[in-house]
Amino acid sequence: MAENTNDTTENKDGVVFRDVIIIGSGPAGYTAALYLGRAGYKPLVITGALNPGGELVRTTTVENFPGFPDGVQGPDLMDAMQRQAEKFGAEFDYDDVASVDLTGDIKKLTTDSGTRYGCRAVIIATGSTYRKLGAPGEQEYSGHGVSYCATCDGFFFTGKKIAVLGGGDSAMTDADFLSRFGSSVTVIHRRDQFRASKAMVDRVKANGKVSFLMNTVVTEILGDGEKVTGLALENTATGEESTFSTDAIFIAIGSDPQTAFLGGQVELDHGYIVTEGSSSRTNLPGVFAAGDVADPIYRQAVSAAGMGCRAALDAQRYLTEDE
Repeated sequence: MAENTNDTTENKDGVVFRDVIIIGSGPAGYTAALYLGRAGYKPLVITGALNPGGELVRTTTVENFPGFPDGVQGPDLMDAMQRQAEKFGAEFDYDDVASVDLTGDIKKLTTDSGTRYGCRAVIIATGSTYRKLGAPGEQEYSGHGVSYCATCDGFFFTGKKIAVLGGGDSAMTDADFLSRFGSSVTVIHRRDQFRASKAMVDRVKANGKVSFLMNTVVTEILGDGEKVTGLALENTATGEESTFSTDAIFIAIGSDPQTAFLGGQVELDHGYIVTEGSSSRTNLPGVFAAGDVADPIYRQAVSAAGMGCRAALDAQRYLTEDE
């Protein structure tokens, strides 16, 4: 193992210096920390204050992460990843980054609590958050019939009635995918036309297992105290109220990458960080990105972990060349 080059130092202005800092946690951040820790860099992970571990800490059983044939609870997986990174020297600050200056050779970060950091390289792994519907019952039944990830949870509803909320390409893709599992799939959209591409809409309309409820909004997610049993609906054209029986609702109304704190310094595309080719390099030297914050397409735990590995290796190469 490489010699540890990253002892914490503090200058007279109270700035804590590290070789490399990872902003964000989850599969991408923890994997990057593991690789950099094993390389001897003793990385600092600023995990976020509210949800260290990212979206997976709010997930129940994860069945599609390699190495767990019987599945694993999302919080348990994140805890194991964190402990593995910590074993190899990673350290953690359970705070949020409030502001950054990433343009110079020394990157500057300030957290909400006022701690100021300086470092030679930064990996951004802040992820993205699914947009919530905001209806009663959504939080209560999240993970119990309310889902935001068709590829993660579709299998659990084999032979069940499924609803998909949304009108964009993501909703169409989810509806088509979920038709492989559900006995029926109903797409619910608040307007009379879809925002999705015509090709996607035509494909789903040709799927005999998919039906549509247009000009319709979900006003409440109904359940029996343990799982989703249906939806309360309202027609936006007539105001008519009704109920709809379903075993699951997949909410596909978009996601928001967590990039506001970057202040426009890193190149973005629809809010997602742009990386160079298949690397994790951004438009700024010494700044790298991994996970859902740079991935609007796949958004899976295993792909985020792979991106975290790439970011760590890219950062290590940058730090070695800089030395």
